[in-house]
Amino acid sequence: MEFASADPSVVKSIRQRYLLNEWLRAAGKRRPMPLLRDFHLDRVDDEMVDMMGYDVVGEADGARFLITHQGARLATTYGTARVDPAERRRFLDEAVGPERYAHVVGLYRACLRHKRPVYSISTVNDADGKEVSYERLLMPFGEGEAVQQIIGSFKSISIEGGFKVSNLLGLRPKAKPVILVRAIIDRAFVPAQAGQHSADEIVDLD
Repeated sequence: MEFASADPSVVKSIRQRYLLNEWLRAAGKRRPMPLLRDFHLDRVDDEMVDMMGYDVVGEADGARFLITHQGARLATTYGTARVDPAERRRFLDEAVGPERYAHVVGLYRACLRHKRPVYSISTVNDADGKEVSYERLLMPFGEGEAVQQIIGSFKSISIEGGFKVSNLLGLRPKAKPVILVRAIIDRAFVPAQAGQHSADEIVDLD
Protein backbone atom coordinates (compact mmCIF):
# COMPACT_ATOMS: atom_id res chain seq x y z
CA MET A 1 0.00 0.00 0.00
CA GLU A 2 1.59 3.27 -1.14
CA PHE A 3 1.25 6.56 0.74
CA ALA A 4 1.91 10.14 -0.28
CA SER A 5 3.76 12.54 1.98
CA ALA A 6 1.42 15.43 2.80
CA ASP A 7 0.89 18.50 4.94
CA PRO A 8 -2.30 19.21 6.96
CA SER A 9 -4.01 20.96 4.05
CA VAL A 10 -4.70 17.54 2.45
CA VAL A 11 -7.49 17.03 5.01
CA LYS A 12 -10.79 18.23 3.54
CA SER A 13 -13.17 18.00 6.51
CA ILE A 14 -13.16 21.14 8.66
CA ARG A 15 -13.82 19.10 11.78
CA GLN A 16 -11.05 16.63 11.00
CA ARG A 17 -8.66 19.49 10.34
CA TYR A 18 -9.48 20.85 13.78
CA LEU A 19 -8.69 17.45 15.32
CA LEU A 20 -5.45 17.23 13.37
CA ASN A 21 -4.37 20.71 14.44
CA GLU A 22 -4.94 19.80 18.07
CA TRP A 23 -2.83 16.66 17.58
CA LEU A 24 -0.07 18.76 16.00
CA ARG A 25 -0.11 21.22 18.91
CA ALA A 26 0.17 18.38 21.41
CA ALA A 27 2.92 16.69 19.38
CA GLY A 28 4.87 19.95 19.32
CA LYS A 29 5.21 19.69 23.09
CA ARG A 30 6.19 16.00 23.11
CA ARG A 31 7.87 14.54 20.00
CA PRO A 32 7.37 12.43 18.02
CA MET A 33 3.74 12.14 19.18
CA PRO A 34 1.64 13.20 22.15
CA LEU A 35 0.28 11.19 25.01
CA LEU A 36 -3.48 10.76 24.94
CA ARG A 37 -3.82 12.91 28.05
CA ASP A 38 -2.17 15.81 26.16
CA PHE A 39 -4.94 15.80 23.53
CA HIS A 40 -7.42 18.50 24.61
CA LEU A 41 -10.49 19.21 22.49
CA ASP A 42 -13.27 21.77 22.61
CA ARG A 43 -16.76 21.10 21.30
CA VAL A 44 -16.03 17.38 20.93
CA ASP A 45 -19.35 15.89 22.11
CA ASP A 46 -20.95 16.05 18.66
CA GLU A 47 -17.88 14.39 17.15
CA MET A 48 -17.95 11.26 19.29
CA VAL A 49 -20.55 9.54 17.05
CA ASP A 50 -17.98 9.67 14.21
CA MET A 51 -14.91 8.66 16.21
CA MET A 52 -13.18 5.45 17.23
CA GLY A 53 -10.64 4.76 19.94
CA TYR A 54 -8.19 1.85 20.00
CA ASP A 55 -5.54 0.45 22.30
CA VAL A 56 -2.61 -0.99 20.34
CA VAL A 57 -1.87 -4.56 21.42
CA GLY A 58 1.39 -5.98 20.08
CA GLU A 59 3.93 -4.47 17.71
CA ALA A 60 4.57 -3.87 14.00
CA ASP A 61 2.62 -6.16 11.65
CA GLY A 62 1.58 -8.33 14.59
CA ALA A 63 -0.26 -5.49 16.32
CA ARG A 64 -4.02 -5.64 16.83
CA PHE A 65 -6.38 -2.78 17.60
CA LEU A 66 -8.61 -3.16 20.65
CA ILE A 67 -11.73 -1.00 20.44
CA THR A 68 -12.13 1.33 23.43
CA HIS A 69 -14.71 3.65 21.86
CA GLN A 70 -17.05 3.15 18.91
CA GLY A 71 -19.19 6.02 17.68
CA ALA A 72 -22.87 5.17 17.25
CA ARG A 73 -22.96 6.35 13.63
CA LEU A 74 -19.97 4.17 12.75
CA ALA A 75 -21.74 1.05 13.99
CA THR A 76 -24.56 1.90 11.58
CA THR A 77 -22.12 2.60 8.76
CA TYR A 78 -20.43 -0.78 9.10
CA GLY A 79 -23.65 -2.65 9.76
CA THR A 80 -22.30 -4.01 13.03
CA ALA A 81 -23.53 -4.05 16.60
CA ARG A 82 -22.13 -1.24 18.70
CA VAL A 83 -19.36 -2.38 21.05
CA ASP A 84 -19.77 -1.51 24.70
CA PRO A 85 -16.26 -1.68 26.20
CA ALA A 86 -17.75 -2.21 29.66
CA GLU A 87 -19.41 -5.44 28.48
CA ARG A 88 -17.02 -6.82 25.88
CA ARG A 89 -13.68 -5.67 24.57
CA ARG A 90 -13.41 -6.52 20.89
CA PHE A 91 -10.64 -6.12 18.34
CA LEU A 92 -11.14 -4.23 15.08
CA ASP A 93 -10.55 -7.35 12.97
CA GLU A 94 -13.32 -9.11 14.89
CA ALA A 95 -15.72 -6.19 14.56
CA VAL A 96 -15.46 -5.66 10.78
CA GLY A 97 -14.56 -9.16 9.58
CA PRO A 98 -11.48 -10.44 7.72
CA GLU A 99 -12.39 -9.11 4.25
CA ARG A 100 -12.99 -5.52 5.34
CA TYR A 101 -10.07 -5.63 7.79
CA ALA A 102 -7.66 -6.68 5.02
CA HIS A 103 -8.77 -3.61 3.07
CA VAL A 104 -8.02 -1.10 5.86
CA VAL A 105 -5.33 -2.62 8.09
CA GLY A 106 -2.54 -1.09 5.98
CA LEU A 107 -3.72 2.37 7.07
CA TYR A 108 -3.43 1.45 10.74
CA ARG A 109 -0.03 -0.18 10.29
CA ALA A 110 1.24 2.92 8.48
CA CYS A 111 0.13 4.99 11.46
CA LEU A 112 2.16 2.71 13.74
CA ARG A 113 5.20 2.66 11.48
CA HIS A 114 5.46 6.40 10.85
CA LYS A 115 4.09 7.59 14.22
CA ARG A 116 2.26 10.28 12.27
CA PRO A 117 -1.40 10.87 11.38
CA VAL A 118 -2.70 8.93 8.39
CA TYR A 119 -5.47 10.28 6.14
CA SER A 120 -7.43 8.54 3.42
CA ILE A 121 -10.39 9.21 1.14
CA SER A 122 -12.44 6.35 -0.28
CA THR A 123 -15.47 6.33 -2.53
CA VAL A 124 -18.33 3.90 -2.02
CA ASN A 125 -21.90 3.61 -3.29
CA ASP A 126 -24.84 3.61 -0.89
CA ALA A 127 -27.87 1.32 -1.20
CA ASP A 128 -29.36 3.63 -3.86
CA GLY A 129 -26.16 3.83 -5.90
CA LYS A 130 -25.17 7.34 -4.80
CA GLU A 131 -21.43 7.93 -4.65
CA VAL A 132 -20.21 8.78 -1.15
CA SER A 133 -16.77 10.01 -0.10
CA TYR A 134 -15.53 8.43 3.11
CA GLU A 135 -12.73 10.34 4.87
CA ARG A 136 -10.65 8.63 7.57
CA LEU A 137 -8.13 10.35 9.88
CA LEU A 138 -6.03 8.18 12.22
CA MET A 139 -3.91 9.84 14.92
CA PRO A 140 -1.27 8.01 17.02
CA PHE A 141 -0.54 8.55 20.71
CA GLY A 142 2.12 7.03 22.90
CA GLU A 143 5.26 7.17 24.98
CA GLY A 144 8.62 7.55 23.27
CA GLU A 145 8.68 5.46 20.09
CA ALA A 146 5.80 3.16 21.03
CA VAL A 147 2.30 3.87 19.70
CA GLN A 148 -0.08 2.93 22.50
CA GLN A 149 -3.40 4.32 21.25
CA ILE A 150 -4.96 5.43 17.98
CA ILE A 151 -7.88 7.84 17.72
CA GLY A 152 -9.82 7.80 14.45
CA SER A 153 -12.28 10.27 12.93
CA PHE A 154 -14.53 9.12 10.07
CA LYS A 155 -16.65 11.39 7.86
CA SER A 156 -19.04 10.61 5.00
CA ILE A 157 -20.24 13.14 2.41
CA SER A 158 -21.88 13.01 -1.01
CA ILE A 159 -22.12 15.72 -3.66
CA GLU A 160 -25.37 14.04 -4.69
CA GLY A 161 -27.06 15.14 -1.46
CA GLY A 162 -28.59 12.88 1.16
CA PHE A 163 -27.49 9.25 1.22
CA LYS A 164 -28.17 6.08 3.20
CA VAL A 165 -25.56 5.53 5.89
CA SER A 166 -26.92 2.16 7.02
CA ASN A 167 -24.45 -0.62 6.12
CA LEU A 168 -22.57 1.82 3.89
CA LEU A 169 -19.30 -0.05 4.47
CA GLY A 170 -20.81 -3.47 4.94
CA LEU A 171 -19.51 -6.50 3.11
CA ARG A 172 -21.77 -6.26 0.05
CA PRO A 173 -19.61 -6.34 -3.12
CA LYS A 174 -21.19 -3.16 -4.54
CA ALA A 175 -20.26 -1.30 -1.36
CA LYS A 176 -16.57 -2.18 -1.53
CA PRO A 177 -14.72 1.16 -1.24
CA VAL A 178 -12.10 2.42 -3.67
CA ILE A 179 -9.30 4.35 -1.94
CA LEU A 180 -8.44 7.57 -3.79
CA VAL A 181 -6.06 9.20 -1.28
CA ARG A 182 -3.57 7.63 1.14
CA ALA A 183 -1.44 10.22 2.92
CA ILE A 184 1.00 10.40 5.82
CA ILE A 185 0.86 13.83 7.47
CA ASP A 186 4.63 14.06 7.84
CA ARG A 187 5.64 17.37 6.28
CA ALA A 188 7.54 19.72 8.59
CA PHE A 189 5.23 21.97 10.56
CA VAL A 190 5.22 24.73 13.15
CA PRO A 191 2.39 24.31 15.66
CA ALA A 192 -0.09 27.19 15.72
CA GLN A 193 0.04 29.61 18.62
CA ALA A 194 -1.69 28.56 21.82
CA GLY A 195 -5.20 29.90 22.17
CA GLN A 196 -6.06 29.63 18.46
CA HIS A 197 -8.87 27.12 18.05
CA SER A 198 -10.53 27.97 14.76
CA ALA A 199 -12.05 24.85 13.21
CA ASP A 200 -10.86 25.71 9.70
CA GLU A 201 -7.40 26.87 10.70
CA ILE A 202 -4.44 25.34 8.84
CA VAL A 203 -1.20 24.76 10.71
CA ASP A 204 1.64 26.91 9.44
CA LEU A 205 4.36 24.95 7.67
CA ASP A 206 8.12 25.38 7.49
